[in-house]
Amino acid sequence: MDITQLLGYVGAFVVGLVLGLSGGGGSIITVPVMVYLIGINPVTATAYSLFVVGSTSAIGAFQNFKKQLVDIKTAVIFAIPAFTVVYFTRRYLVPAIPETVFTIYDFEVTKDIFIMTFFAIIMFLASISMIRSKRDIANTNSNSTINIPFLIIIGIGVGLLTGIVGAGGGFLIIPALVLLAKLPMKKAIGTSLFIIAANSLIGFTGDLQSRTIDWSFLLVFTAISIIGIIVGVYSSKFISGTKLKRGFGWFTLIVAFYIIYRELL
Repeated sequence: MDITQLLGYVGAFVVGLVLGLSGGGGSIITVPVMVYLIGINPVTATAYSLFVVGSTSAIGAFQNFKKQLVDIKTAVIFAIPAFTVVYFTRRYLVPAIPETVFTIYDFEVTKDIFIMTFFAIIMFLASISMIRSKRDIANTNSNSTINIPFLIIIGIGVGLLTGIVGAGGGFLIIPALVLLAKLPMKKAIGTSLFIIAANSLIGFTGDLQSRTIDWSFLLVFTAISIIGIIVGVYSSKFISGTKLKRGFGWFTLIVAFYIIYRELL
């Protein structure tokens, strides 16, 4: 194992740690870690990411469920349209993307470049969401009633993004749960992990028939990430998730620009 692969497994732990502390954000680095440190094809990396993120989030959601920090009704309303879209995106949309998406002069935008560049854009949006603190979100003015139609619409959007880039979408889910479902922040984090787990694992089944899975690698990477989320959920009692998430947001912003530089420049 060389140093880059070792860093890749360290990244797996960080994915779980950030998910456990803040309910989202950590999964956004799973694909870059797999592509640039482990050396996996981007399309395969997005599939693997769904399994890693889903399994890790399921452990975190269970821990929060025992603390009564998961709103099952809201999670179901959000998750059903989301995981339905994730499955069909992985099963039909991603395989339908051509190997050469388009060409600009002599520059050929391949499927891999397109996916990683799109991923970088999502990372940029995620970084802005993470840099914006939980207090900022919680104090945003909102109506007193739960906005179910918008919750479903955002669920569909999260499902599409999750299916394409392999990230859980916590950076979109948590603000939606706070602003539209009126959940307290801690319950929004626990509910977010439940939704991410459902979206990702069901979405991953859409890849099982179209690609060969390296289960030995995937299970080891996932196990390390699960250790990270167990540590993260426990440490959330003592560590400020807001400060950590803001710092991680700046890191994510740098990685987003690095991906764009590497893929396009």
